[in-house]
Amino acid sequence: MTRPIARDEIALPALLRAAREAYSAAVREGLADAGFNDVPKNGSYVMAAIGGTSAPLATIIRGLGASKQAAGQLVDTLVLRGYLERMVDESDRRRLTVALSARGRAAAAIVRKAAQSVDAKLLRRAGPQAVEHTRSVLFVLIGIANEGKPA
Repeated sequence: MTRPIARDEIALPALLRAAREAYSAAVREGLADAGFNDVPKNGSYVMAAIGGTSAPLATIIRGLGASKQAAGQLVDTLVLRGYLERMVDESDRRRLTVALSARGRAAAAIVRKAAQSVDAKLLRRAGPQAVEHTRSVLFVLIGIANEGKPA
């Protein structure tokens, strides 16, 4: 008979991966319930980032950690499925920009609502101090990940 694994024996990367599933499951369920069954993997991340930040698409794509080819395919798929629109950049007519379509705005709103729902559960169960401490630790990990990378 095997003994249960103690909390401190589980590697942090495994905990982070498993914890992310709370958000992933809530987002998938919310999108499916609203009829957005065709959002590709990482599509919800891209839509939420475009809708919720002023970050350039290149920065958002870098956050995925995907190759340029994979990121391009993801954006193409989101455009083809009606979540994103490509437009000519008014300041530089040689460039294209992307923005959320009406369908993309609706899907991004569902993604935000799902994440907020998980955030609220986390806050109720762990408390504000624990959540703030977790956020601080995650920012330290992000800093470690970005060491030596160009700004």
